[in-house]
Amino acid sequence: MSETRDQADGGANDGTNSETASPLTPRVANWTPRAAYRDVRAYDVDPTACELELADNTSPFGAPPAALRVLSSAIGGGLARYPSTYSRTLREAIAAYVGVSPDEVMVGCGSDDVMSCAFRALGEPGDRVAYMDPTFVMARVFAAVNSLTPVPVPLTAAFDADAEALVAAQASITYLCTPNNPTGLPIAPATLAHVLREAHGLVFVDEAYAEFAGTNLAREAPAHGQSLVFRTFSKAFGLAGMRVGFAVGARPLIAELEKARGPFAVTALSERAALAAVTEDLAWVQHGAARIVDIRERFIAALHAAGLSPLNSAANFVLLPVSDSRAAMRALRDRGILVRHFTGLSGIGDALRISLADWPVMERVHAALLAVVPHDSRPLTPGERVDA
Repeated sequence: MSETRDQADGGANDGTNSETASPLTPRVANWTPRAAYRDVRAYDVDPTACELELADNTSPFGAPPAALRVLSSAIGGGLARYPSTYSRTLREAIAAYVGVSPDEVMVGCGSDDVMSCAFRALGEPGDRVAYMDPTFVMARVFAAVNSLTPVPVPLTAAFDADAEALVAAQASITYLCTPNNPTGLPIAPATLAHVLREAHGLVFVDEAYAEFAGTNLAREAPAHGQSLVFRTFSKAFGLAGMRVGFAVGARPLIAELEKARGPFAVTALSERAALAAVTEDLAWVQHGAARIVDIRERFIAALHAAGLSPLNSAANFVLLPVSDSRAAMRALRDRGILVRHFTGLSGIGDALRISLADWPVMERVHAALLAVVPHDSRPLTPGERVDA
């Protein structure tokens, strides 16, 4: 009886009728990916959980105590409301830390978000983006997905940015990273000055590891007028999970970035944690960075003493060239140690990037490296490129 009634009413035999059926009926896909996205791969890392995770250059000392304190007391009715529109209070605190005006600071959901906003806001489709090669992989990705044209520029024989070649690229945007990721090396002051002075367009400087290098280029960016400096709370500040980054530059540039970012991009909890860290726990942050610097020099010396050839570093990681990075990474992972492996880096070849931690951890990493890295894994001597 009910089946006959359904059919009489125009309903289907599956118990639905035209009034209740979903409008999302299956259709044949008739879309194609944007051309700019076709050759872009999503960011991908090894998801394997390891006892020692030394692959992402985050803090081995946890989060700042002040940040943990405000987070533990922040759960309540405030979570039902939107965060501040453009993080004004946090911008004021960051400005005081860096030494600029709050209107010369833009805050976003991690420095990746800030970088993407900068490419999107300040580059026209088709514009050239010159960048060091190798460098932070997302520089090329953000250029491509924002319909810009990536132009890789190989490093010099000393693994410095090639100032002449970067300037000669006549790019609308030139991206620099100092200390560079993944090499760990800072850009020479004369090289940096040359690019900032002679570059055809804007210059983006990624200073994510500034606290370990003892630099503060961000303070100089507003006066330069044609540059942006990116910084993060994910490294020395120990807040990678909160996703807070910022850009510093002249007010007209920052105003354009704010348009691209949009409102409410930083969560209320992230704002509170970052604000507490930068206003109450700078001594804790600086002490942790100093510990990493001491461990870094000790670890590099130990690798050299073992006959290996790590690159010098001004960051919180060390890059070690090896003959087969994938095999070495897997062997270390089998020993409970996760590091980042790179294959075929321009001018370097295969390499392992090893985040730094307390010395007992690094002693274990050192011993494991001696067990798994063949003695022929010494493709470089200081200042030598494999393709030089």
